[in-house]
Amino acid sequence: MLEMLGKTSIDFMGKRYYAFALSALLMLAGIVGFVQIVRGQANLGIDFSGGTAVQLHFEKPVPVGEARAALTAAGLADAEIQELVSSNALLIRIKRQTTIEEKSAGRIASLLGAKFPDNPLTIEQSTEIGPTVGSELRDKAVQAVVIALVGIMIYIALRFEFRFGVSAAIGTLHDVLAVLGIFYLLDKEITLLIVTALLTLGGYSLTDKVVIFDRIRENLRRRRQEGMGQVINASINQVLSRTVIVSLTVFLSVLAIYLWGGDVLHDFSLAMLLGVIVGTYSSIFVASPLLMIWRKAK
Repeated sequence: MLEMLGKTSIDFMGKRYYAFALSALLMLAGIVGFVQIVRGQANLGIDFSGGTAVQLHFEKPVPVGEARAALTAAGLADAEIQELVSSNALLIRIKRQTTIEEKSAGRIASLLGAKFPDNPLTIEQSTEIGPTVGSELRDKAVQAVVIALVGIMIYIALRFEFRFGVSAAIGTLHDVLAVLGIFYLLDKEITLLIVTALLTLGGYSLTDKVVIFDRIRENLRRRRQEGMGQVINASINQVLSRTVIVSLTVFLSVLAIYLWGGDVLHDFSLAMLLGVIVGTYSSIFVASPLLMIWRKAK
C-alpha cells in the first residue's frame, strides 16, 4: 500500500489524558442527547415523534416560498419543505402536534392544488405515523444500538481477549455518543436514517479498531520485555499509514455524497463524516489507551 506517512514514532499514549478530557466532553454531550431522545424532548423526526410526510410531483417548478406561505396560512406553519429540483417535486413533513386528520396528505395536496391551480400535482408517496408507532420505533432504535454494542464486545472478546472486547465496545460507544451529541448540539433532526448512520459508523469504527488491536496482540507476543505503552505506541505507528489511507478514502467518498447526494442524504452523510473522524480518533486515543489502563490495573 501507499506509504503516505512513512515510518513514524509518535508518542500517542503520552497524550492520552488530553484525549480523555476531550472524549469526556463528547460523551457527556452524547449522554444528554440520548436521554433527551428517550424522553422525546430532542429534535425528533416524524419516524419517532409521529406525523405526516408527503411527496408531491408538479408538472412545473413550484416556488417553495409560496408553498410554505400557503401551508402557514392554513395553520401548518411547522411544515418542513424540501425541494426536489430534478423532478419538480416537494417533500413536505409535518410533525405530529394535532390529530392525523388535520394533517393528512390529502389535505396538504388540496391546499397546494388550490394555491397552484394551473400546475397539476400528484401524490407520489405519503407516510403517516401515529405517536404510538413513533414511540415504538424510538425504543426499537435504542435497542438496536445497545444490541450492536453488546455484539461487538462479544465478537472482539472471542476474536481476541475479553479486555480487547471491552475496550472496543467502549470505543465504539464513544463514537456513537460523540456523533449523537454533536447532532444534538447542532439541533439536527434525529430520524431512522441517522440511526442507520450510527450503526454503520459503529461497524466502520470496529473494523479500524480490529486492525490496531491485531497489531498490538502480535507485538505483545514479540516484545515481551517492553512496557505496554511502548508496545501500543509502536503498534499504532506501524499501522498509522494504513489507518490514514483507509479513513481518508472513506471520508472522501462520503464527502461526495454530502456535497452532491441531495437533501435526503445530507444529514446521513454528515453523521458518517463525523463518524469517520471520531472513529479514527477513538481507535488511537480511546480504545488503545484503555488496554494500557487495564494492564496497569491488573
